[in-house]
Amino acid sequence: MRGLVDRGAWTWPVVLREGDVELRPLRRSDARAWRAVRSANVAWLTPWEATHPDVDAGPPPTFGQMVRSFSREARAGRMLPFAVAYQRDLVGQLTVSGIAWGSLRSAHAGYWVDRRVAGQGIIPTALALAVDHCFFTVGLHRIEINIRPENTASLRVAHKLGFRPEGLRPRYLHIDGGWRDHLSFALTVEDVPGGLLARWRAIRPQRDAERSH
Repeated sequence: MRGLVDRGAWTWPVVLREGDVELRPLRRSDARAWRAVRSANVAWLTPWEATHPDVDAGPPPTFGQMVRSFSREARAGRMLPFAVAYQRDLVGQLTVSGIAWGSLRSAHAGYWVDRRVAGQGIIPTALALAVDHCFFTVGLHRIEINIRPENTASLRVAHKLGFRPEGLRPRYLHIDGGWRDHLSFALTVEDVPGGLLARWRAIRPQRDAERSH
C-alpha cells in the first residue's frame, strides 16, 4: 500500500480535453504527422530545445524509440508525455517529467507548439489541463516550468496562467548547443484551489478581447 500512496492516483494512458484542445499519449501512428510538424518548425523550435553536451552522444532516438521510452516512463509513474492535438490535429507536445513522490511531490513541465497555431491559447489551455490533472487527480503538490529569458512566447504562457516567478537559474540547461540561463516559475496546489483551468477560463475572454484591439 505504501507504494500506491506515494504515487497518488496514478493511471496511464490518460486523455484530457477542453474544447478543441486535447492531451493524449503520443502514438507510433503519429509518426508522419509529428515529423511534418517538426520539419515545418525547425527554425521556430531549435533555439529552445535541449541538446546533449556530449558531442559524441550519438544520434537522437527514432520516433518509435521515443514513443516506447515515453510509454515505459509513464507506466512507471515518472512522466506524463502528452501529444497536444488541436481540432484533432497533432500540433505539439507537453511533457510533465522529473516527477518526484514522497515528501516532495513535484514535477516540471515543458512544451512546444506548431508556430502556425501559436498565440491561439492552445498551450495555456493544455498546460492548465495538465497542471489540474497533476494536482487534483495524481496528487502532486508543485509544478515548475523553466524558460529561457529570450523566449518571449513561452514567458507569456507563464504570465497568462499566473505562475509565480522564482528567479534566474544561471546555465541551467544545455539548449541549442550551450548552457543557457533559465527563468524559473512554479505553482503549488494552494495557489489554485479552484483549479488552473478555471482561472484560465475566467481570464481568457479578456485576453482575447485585448488581442483583437
